[in-house]
Amino acid sequence: MLTIAYLSNQFPSAVEPYVAEEIEELRGRGVRVIAGSVASVGAKESLAVPDLVLRPVGAISALRALWLCATRWRSIAPLVRRILFRGAEGPILRAKALVHTVWGGCYANRLQERGVDHIHVHHGFSASWIGMVAARLLGIDFSMTLHGSDLLIYRSYLDVKLQSCEVCLTVSEYNRRFLLEEYPEIPSSKVVVVRLGVDVPAFPGGRLAECRDKTQRFRILAVGRLNAVKDHAFLVRACAELKARGIQFDCEIAGEGPERRHLESMIRRLDLLEHVRLLGHANRAQLDFLYVRSDLVALTSRSEGIPLVLMEAMARGKLVLAPSITGIPELVIPGQNGFLYQPGSIQDFVDRLASVRSLILGPAGDPSERIADAESSGDRLMWMRHAARVQVRHNFNRRKNLKAFGDLFLRRITPRDEEIRNESAVLQQI
Repeated sequence: MLTIAYLSNQFPSAVEPYVAEEIEELRGRGVRVIAGSVASVGAKESLAVPDLVLRPVGAISALRALWLCATRWRSIAPLVRRILFRGAEGPILRAKALVHTVWGGCYANRLQERGVDHIHVHHGFSASWIGMVAARLLGIDFSMTLHGSDLLIYRSYLDVKLQSCEVCLTVSEYNRRFLLEEYPEIPSSKVVVVRLGVDVPAFPGGRLAECRDKTQRFRILAVGRLNAVKDHAFLVRACAELKARGIQFDCEIAGEGPERRHLESMIRRLDLLEHVRLLGHANRAQLDFLYVRSDLVALTSRSEGIPLVLMEAMARGKLVLAPSITGIPELVIPGQNGFLYQPGSIQDFVDRLASVRSLILGPAGDPSERIADAESSGDRLMWMRHAARVQVRHNFNRRKNLKAFGDLFLRRITPRDEEIRNESAVLQQI
């Protein structure tokens, strides 16, 4: 039986459901998958649990890892030389890489008796170095999936990871072009796009129409971790500008993270307590309710792959506004199924918020201003909502894209003479 060790920095994670979904897809095809997490994380809402957790690393485990690295030094010597003598990384990053090399030895020791054929790592952060080292020590191949920040912002030692991996999966065409341009020595066949996806709920008749009360306040929703890369501070500053323009609105931000105190301080300082609310972590049922009652779902990240939150909103027929960065334009086609704004421009972002509000509420905030003919704003929005759902259903469909992941992944890592249960007979002949 084919055995794959699947490693992630944190598993399970409520904001990374695709990791558990890919593991279950492989298991459903008869593959034995050993799910691993670098850090220990509570399962919370998920039933998924890791088969092994690396941290904390005890003294005995570290000594055994050092012994394994010493006895199989030739397999990892190029990696250690890269850490010590090459590249532009600073001393702190080099020290961390040496620690992660020891953790790679710990991971290899944990896997030695399990008959692992391949190691796959999701995200290009520390777990990818750990998985790469373990694969070399065990004499097997490794692969990885890259999203957004792990190749656009935090890409230390990505050159050697790309050279070492059997295949690199990534979530957008933008990412693939970026990798091939930044690392021209990497064969283009090694970098493959495998899109993420979400489920498209079946709405009863009329559910796609706006769901509003009598307040006529423009409702903005943002969903995402409260950390700097998501840049919710940008959204709060934009809300201050909306207020200055005399626009009536409510903005809700669902998510938790280290930026919460900073955002709370901003909201108080800008006198936005009546307009902006930090909701904290929202479970699936709560998110569904928030999506339904919102007029527009806004994303203000500085870096992304193709975010699930936009897919989820569009699958529910919601209008979205996002920065024109990375792979987002592959999902959101401006004026057809959503709206994009110029990255970093508060003015453009606020102008588009005001424009969408006028389309929904009319110039004076009165729904009776809408014109019923085919050229009316209401009709335009209806077709945009429909186009958003169609885009997700056809190109960002969870079930469809998970199947594509399984087909491609197993073709790339499985020897031609090894048969996988439930593998497509047609694909085996290609």
